[in-house]
Amino acid sequence: MKKIFQLAIGGVLFTNLVLAQNEVDALRYSQMILGGGTARAAAMAGSFGALGGDFSSLSTNPAGIAIYRRGELSFTPSFFNQQTTSNYGGNVLDDNKSNFNFGNAGIIFAHYDENAKNAWKGLAFGFGYNRLNNFNNRISMEGKNNKNSLADIYLADAQANSGAYDQFGTQLAWDTYLLDTLSGGTLYHQLPMYGETQSKSVTTSGSSGETIFSLGGNYSDKLYIGTTVGVPHITYTEESTYSERADTALNGFQSFALNQKLTTTGAGVNFKFGMIYKPTDWIRVGGAIHSPSYFDMHDEWNTSMNTTFTNKTYSEDSPNGSFNYSLTTPVRAIGSMGFVINKIGLVNVEYEYVDYSTARLSSTSTDYNFLKQNTAIRNKYTAADNFRVGTEWRLAPLSIRAGVAYYGSPFKEGVNDGSRMSYTAGIGFRDGNYFMDFAYVYTTTSEKYYFYDPANTTASMNKSNSSSILMTLGFKF
Repeated sequence: MKKIFQLAIGGVLFTNLVLAQNEVDALRYSQMILGGGTARAAAMAGSFGALGGDFSSLSTNPAGIAIYRRGELSFTPSFFNQQTTSNYGGNVLDDNKSNFNFGNAGIIFAHYDENAKNAWKGLAFGFGYNRLNNFNNRISMEGKNNKNSLADIYLADAQANSGAYDQFGTQLAWDTYLLDTLSGGTLYHQLPMYGETQSKSVTTSGSSGETIFSLGGNYSDKLYIGTTVGVPHITYTEESTYSERADTALNGFQSFALNQKLTTTGAGVNFKFGMIYKPTDWIRVGGAIHSPSYFDMHDEWNTSMNTTFTNKTYSEDSPNGSFNYSLTTPVRAIGSMGFVINKIGLVNVEYEYVDYSTARLSSTSTDYNFLKQNTAIRNKYTAADNFRVGTEWRLAPLSIRAGVAYYGSPFKEGVNDGSRMSYTAGIGFRDGNYFMDFAYVYTTTSEKYYFYDPANTTASMNKSNSSSILMTLGFKF
């Protein structure tokens, strides 16, 4: 474990150059991004908390399962594309990545007794899968930095640790002669001047989703309750290359590059409880509470570095690092109100509260306690207010849907942006027991991205937009 969690200058965590577990990972795995689940729910911006009767609701308000009067089987393939535009020091670059995935697959078994009076009239059980987040992206950033270098970080670490160097960073800089000593033993790095072109490319892949088991009951067509046991799982891979190159050789130095790869897997458990109350035929009020997700996580990572001088090139690889740890995500609370208009229109308005500063990393290891990372979580993140509005209008056999969602920034003021807007639309077809739904989800967001220590480098301003196309095929029985 020695030096795995490398903190350089003044204990500052380098957000985007550290391969170990940190506050960035805690946020990534705590967020749920619109674009998974069924096409019907996605087309209504995921706003289904007081309506129910859709498999996606099992991951938001489990009481939605109690709305079912018949069984249902559904399956949702989808296509995802994300494009990111970076602006680093005025230099603008675009990059993108696409992938095919599955938004959901699930089955509902339902029993309903229409003749029951003032009693439990329905019972439903369902299980399956809902995707919660898509990590596929590719970002390219480049620009000149006239003030500092990543080599400054390695030099400061080497001066502070007197040979006990981080194997995944400073040791590589030493072994490839990015760091060296003068005749008197004084450490220095090979960049006597600044103004190098700094660039970074980041490619990520993977997703988070959950296998769900839900049970719900219908009391007198007035009160609907439900509970879900979720088994969330995470796969994430990040590969990046950071480089600095001189336009003209500086004392023989031409460039250096740091290559990193991180693979994360995780599985856990969570619990959800929800209720829907129907005071009249045209109004429904819903509420749900989600427990934290308790994850067992496993990381594997490695790095390599190469430096190029006028007459020589050096290259070194780190050992393979690995670590097991735990992650606890925040509690979520959701409130919603639905309106049924003349049996041809549906409108749902939804509010979600989640406090990202309550996420926690932990480990049973005796030589690391995540104190710095959990302090960073508390200092950087805050509670977010999320709003979703969706509507559906039925023009048999066609249904038309649309929605909009706003996800508040998880960052405290002045730290970053990170808020998101999603705009959705879709159509659906019903023919007897069969149905087919289509949805399009367009999401925009912007964030600052730091190559290394945020206190000593300029951020790349990254704006991303993603598009998801979903198609749900279903059968009622």
